[in-house]
Order: sequence, then C-alpha cells, then structure tokens
Amino acid sequence: MKDDFIFGLRPVLEAIEAGKTIDKIFVQNALQGEIYAELKAILAKNKIRPNYVPVEKLNRFTRKNHQGVVAFISDVPFHKIEDIVPELFEQGKTPFILILDRLTDVRNFGAICRTAECVGIDAVIIPEKGGAPVNSDAIKTSAGAMYNIKICKEPNLAHVVDFLQQSGISVFSATEKAQKLIYDVDFTEPCAIVMGNEETGISKEVLHHSDEKIKLPIEGKTQSLNVSVACGAILYEAMRQKLTKI
Repeated sequence: MKDDFIFGLRPVLEAIEAGKTIDKIFVQNALQGEIYAELKAILAKNKIRPNYVPVEKLNRFTRKNHQGVVAFISDVPFHKIEDIVPELFEQGKTPFILILDRLTDVRNFGAICRTAECVGIDAVIIPEKGGAPVNSDAIKTSAGAMYNIKICKEPNLAHVVDFLQQSGISVFSATEKAQKLIYDVDFTEPCAIVMGNEETGISKEVLHHSDEKIKLPIEGKTQSLNVSVACGAILYEAMRQKLTKI
C-alpha cells in the first residue's frame, strides 16, 4: 500500500475535513449508513465526484475492511481554470495552457508535466475521470515539477475548450490526422495545446471544438511518437516562437 492510498468511511471523511486533496474516490454501489450520509454530504460540499463501483473493484485495491470506500490522496492541490485565466490576463501575461485528454500512463503524465513546467506552461488541465492519477509516482517522474505548476481537474474538457475560446485563447489539438504542421501555426498569442490518450488520441468532442488540428512531421515508417516525446517537441516549438518574437 502506498502513502497516497486510504480507505474506510471515517478515515476518508476525516481526510477531506482536514483539507487533503482527493485525486480519486471509489464508493461501493448502493452503499448506505449514517457515516456514509456524512461522507456523501461533504463530497457534495467540496464538489468531489465519487466513482461508484462494485465491491470487487474495491477488493482489488485492498483486502482489508475498506467499508465500501477507497480514496487516493494527492500532495498536489487542484485549481479551477476559470480562476486562473482571468488572473493571467490581469497580470499582463499571455496564457499558455496544456490540456491532457485522458492520458493514462503515469510516467507519460509526469514527464509531460516536467516539460510543461520547464517551458512555462501556466496550467495543465486534466479530466476528472479517465486520466492518470496525480500520485507519488507521477510526482516522482515529474522530478517534483508538479509542485511548481498548476493542475486543473475539470469534469468536461469540451466545456473547458469553449471557455478558453470565449476568453480569447486559441486551442490547438495535436493529431496525426491534421493537415497543418506545428511550424505553420502561431503559438505566440494566447493558446492552449491538447494532447490525447496514448491509444485513442483526442476525443471527437474536443477535436470538434478545437480551433486548429496540428501535427509533427513523420518521415520514418513508424507513424506516431510517444505522447510525452510529441508533447515536448510541440511545447518547445511554441517556446521557440515566443523567444523569437521577443
């Protein structure tokens, strides 16, 4: 068992009351009881959305008496993108955002956050469900960069894209299906870059809402790059453009 893993109704309840950041919480289907009613209320108050699962899944996390609740704690606080964007404009900054659409590999996630912090990304946006956990393994892979970058966990990435566009931020989605190369778009204005899932790429809904689809050139027989490597190449092209403009 890792330090970022807790279980039991009262321990999880007390962790939330103590201000711990909940990365993911799993609750047994049809769970009842007075203490669970307390937990359910505090989850709603803190806008934490539980994943309702069969008891068999909870038993895979631990064989101890979990009482129908298992939670993963993150040392990294979560932010809301609608709070960050106005602050960036007020500070006279040009927003530079990264959206990770359902990345599942913790090492990819951590490595991308490390690169993102190095190039000056203002916020990394991840989905509430379907993404890699923000745990000690991710933090270690990021070489601690996650402590120095704002992570936003959002319930609907398509809505996030709409919000960014309404705020004057262009959204570029990286996909091999694109016609434009990364060198043919302007990253010097307020922008967000979307990277997709390792297997299925960016969701159709997010792609549909994006301003532009972009890709890296591929000359070899292998048709795609590891998402962390691809993300690094795109972020550094954006950084090159920003430095050249200065």
